[in-house]
Amino acid sequence: MSEKVAIVGVAQKCGESITDSVRGLSFEVTKTVMDKVGITQDELGTIVASSSDYWQGMGCSNVFHYDAAAGYLKDSTKAEEDSGLALAYGYMRVRSKHFDTCLVIGITKCSEVSSIPTLTNIYNEPFYQRPVALEEVSAAALQASQYMNRYHVDEQQGARVAVKNLRNALFNPHAHRKMRATVEDIMESPITAYPLRELMCCPASDGACALILASEKKARELTDDPIWITGINWRVEPYFLGDRDLLENKALRIASQKAYEMAGIRKPLKDLDVAEICEPYAFQELLWYEGLGFCGKGEGGKLLNDGVTEMSGELPVNPSGGVLSTNPFCARGVIRAAEAALQLWGKAGERQVADAEKALVHSVHGLGGQLHTVAILSRTP
Repeated sequence: MSEKVAIVGVAQKCGESITDSVRGLSFEVTKTVMDKVGITQDELGTIVASSSDYWQGMGCSNVFHYDAAAGYLKDSTKAEEDSGLALAYGYMRVRSKHFDTCLVIGITKCSEVSSIPTLTNIYNEPFYQRPVALEEVSAAALQASQYMNRYHVDEQQGARVAVKNLRNALFNPHAHRKMRATVEDIMESPITAYPLRELMCCPASDGACALILASEKKARELTDDPIWITGINWRVEPYFLGDRDLLENKALRIASQKAYEMAGIRKPLKDLDVAEICEPYAFQELLWYEGLGFCGKGEGGKLLNDGVTEMSGELPVNPSGGVLSTNPFCARGVIRAAEAALQLWGKAGERQVADAEKALVHSVHGLGGQLHTVAILSRTP
C-alpha cells in the first residue's frame, strides 16, 4: 500500500453536560466538518465510529447514531470505545484504496451513563477482579504508587502536570475543566485513590469529535493544506493487570517506535513540535513521556520541571489541556488528533504553538495503559 492519507477537516463540541442527544451531537459535528471540507453525504466514502454500548447505555449503540453521522446506506463500521483505534481503522480503509474519504467520529455523553469507575470495573474478568472493585481509577493509583516508590518521586510531580494542563485549558473553548491552580491547590483537592487527588484525575465530560480523512488525490482536491498522517501504530499488553509491569510501557514503546520509523522520526524530542497525549491521570503523562522516548525511565518529572513540555518549551505537550481538562471517554483519542491538526494548520487560537510542522497524537485505553495508539501528523507528506 503506497497511498498517502491526510486529515482534511475536523470539528468538535465538548462540555460538562450538553443538553442535545447523542444523535443531535453526532449530527452537529458531522455536518460542521462536512460543511468545512465542502463534501456531501453522497460523496463520503465510509464511516468509522467509536462508541460503546456501556458508554451510551444501550445495546448496539452505533446503530442509533450512524444515520446522524452521514452513515445512511454507507459502508460503516465501529471501533469499540477507543477512537484512537477508529483513527487507525479509518486510515487503513483509505490507504487500502477501497475508499477515497472516511469520516471518523468519537462520541460519549458521560452525563447520561454510570460513573467511570462503575463502567471500567466491567472491563475486568468477572470472577476474581470485578469483585475486588478494580477499575480505571484504582489501577492508575496503583501505577502512580509504583512510580513514586521505584523512582523516588513525590506526589507533587503529578500535581505539576495538573497545574500545566488545567492552565493550558483556559485557552481552549472546548475544554470542560480549566483553572489557574497552584500545586497546593491540586494537593488540597480530595483524595480519589491514593496518591491521586480529584484534580489529578480526568473529569466525566460530554462531547463528540469528527474528522475527515482523504486519499492523496482527493485531499488535494478538497483543500490546499492537508495534514498528512505519516506514521501510525498501536500495541496492546496482557489483559490481567498483574501480568505486566505497569511502569515498563512496553506497548507504548513499541507503538511509538514503529510510528517514528514509519514517519522518519529519529529524535522525537527534537523532531516533533507539539504533542497531544492522552493522560487520564496526571502521573500517566510522566510515564507516557518515558514510553514515547522523550526521556529516560523515571525522568518524566525532570522533563516537566525543566519546562520542556510547557507551551513555551522545546516540546509543548497538551496545549489543549489534555484529558485532565476534557474527557468524553470514547472521543478523547480522536480529539487528540483534531487538536494536533489544528496546531499544524495554525488554527488553534490562543493555544497555538508557534511554527508547528510535526505533531504526535497519542491515545490510551484499558487499565493502567493496556492499549496505546500513536500517530505522527505532518504538514508535508
